[in-house]
Amino acid sequence: MTDDTKIGFIGLGWMGQGMASNLMRAGHALVVKGNRNRTPVEALVAQGAIEAESPRAMAMTCDVIHLCLSNSAQVEAVIRGADGILAAGRAGVIVIDTTTADPVSTVALAAEMKAAGMTLVDAPLGRTPKEAEAGTLDAMVGCDTETFATIRPIIECWAGNITHVGGIGDGHRMKLVMNFISMGYAALYAEALTMGVKAGLTPQTVQSVIGGSRLSNGFFDTFMRAAVDRERDVHKFTITNAAKDTRYAAAMAVESGMANPLGAAIRNAFAQMEAVGKGDDYVPWLADHVAGLNGLDLEAAALKAAKKG
Repeated sequence: MTDDTKIGFIGLGWMGQGMASNLMRAGHALVVKGNRNRTPVEALVAQGAIEAESPRAMAMTCDVIHLCLSNSAQVEAVIRGADGILAAGRAGVIVIDTTTADPVSTVALAAEMKAAGMTLVDAPLGRTPKEAEAGTLDAMVGCDTETFATIRPIIECWAGNITHVGGIGDGHRMKLVMNFISMGYAALYAEALTMGVKAGLTPQTVQSVIGGSRLSNGFFDTFMRAAVDRERDVHKFTITNAAKDTRYAAAMAVESGMANPLGAAIRNAFAQMEAVGKGDDYVPWLADHVAGLNGLDLEAAALKAAKKG
């Protein structure tokens, strides 16, 4: 692949827009397709991107197509749909799926694409929209060695930490392990923060002590900045996506034949919040939900402590 490689991008959300912008900065001709939100599409077109009418139309002209979608159902529709990528019938197209997806679906789609002379690569993402804009995301890549060598220069346009984790599906498996850990952190932090405040500590005390200890990490920092400092947009990842990812992780555990008791508890924490209509809230807001279930107004507690301080 060269700088002249024509690249398509489907899914211009918080992560996708920054990734697409970095591909253009690297000199690639870009074809884009958005969804309901026209703002990122129009911004990229203003920079020189071309908008495609459909995934099929994109596959007719692009060498590599990125997908950055919400779930496997959306990926399947984009690839298998009547106006999807497979419908183009153009051998040689490589699809890089950065969605956090169900690896069972990924493997099945890869087989269908291979039969059509196309290649599917799973390369889910780590980090946040801030790193997407900076071009320093993590990428966990699942594909054969030859394909990885071909696409690595393209992934380097938007990722700073690239790991070839194995064959097709392994990228998505690794991402589910990562999100099992991160969403486990979120559920644990929400309950621990509520426990501390209910017991008489201020939210800021919990944040400061843990944040200054060996238990701190980047996820803890953004979680507490949202839950305690009330920087509500610092960690943009929705409850709906968290619930979906924990469901996929649970299915992977079942398929692997393992007991997964912690997974059930983590999954239920997000399923409960989603069930009461909070799916569009961000993950750190889980702390408010858990606090509310325990008769605590976390925001009021944080503001009261801040005024005293």
